[in-house]
Amino acid sequence: MASLRNSQKAGAERTSGDPPGASLLGNPDRVADHLNNRIFFRLFQVANTLQKQAVKELGVTTVQWAVLGALSDPRPTYGMSVGTLADFLVVSRQNLDGVLKRLERDGLVERVMDPEDKRARVVKLTKDGFAYWRELRDRIFQFYDQAMSGFKFDDRVALAHYLNEMQRLLITVSLKHPKTERKKGKRRP
Repeated sequence: MASLRNSQKAGAERTSGDPPGASLLGNPDRVADHLNNRIFFRLFQVANTLQKQAVKELGVTTVQWAVLGALSDPRPTYGMSVGTLADFLVVSRQNLDGVLKRLERDGLVERVMDPEDKRARVVKLTKDGFAYWRELRDRIFQFYDQAMSGFKFDDRVALAHYLNEMQRLLITVSLKHPKTERKKGKRRP
């Protein structure tokens, strides 16, 4: 355990591009860069852990979970357009389409004609989809309770606030230099 703590301390003092022993303590910009890197890497790990645990414990992917939850409000009985659903979930239409096809195959959602615009189609939960969501939602609440058991109420409010703020700021990111194209390797015959 002590060696793990020592390696974590050593990791806090250098970035992946620095040679071992290169200290960041004298350069506040490098410390901020390293801290930001840690935050975003942790978000990556948390998202992947959530995905893995959702499949293991709930039997659905996080995107399936989000789609079912978004469509579960029975008030707009006519459903939601794919574009609106993609925007709401912050996913691409292409990725969402694959998820919807799997949920359609399982009989949980269906695409139907929009009653307000006969040319358009909307996605909605089926009767089986609503029943499945009600059962899944109870297990999701248990999942949440266990995952957040170490957080006080005020900590949860603060975390939600900071995640909302981070998402708001992420949307505003606009780098001064355009992205550089990656060189593609040669294909093997």
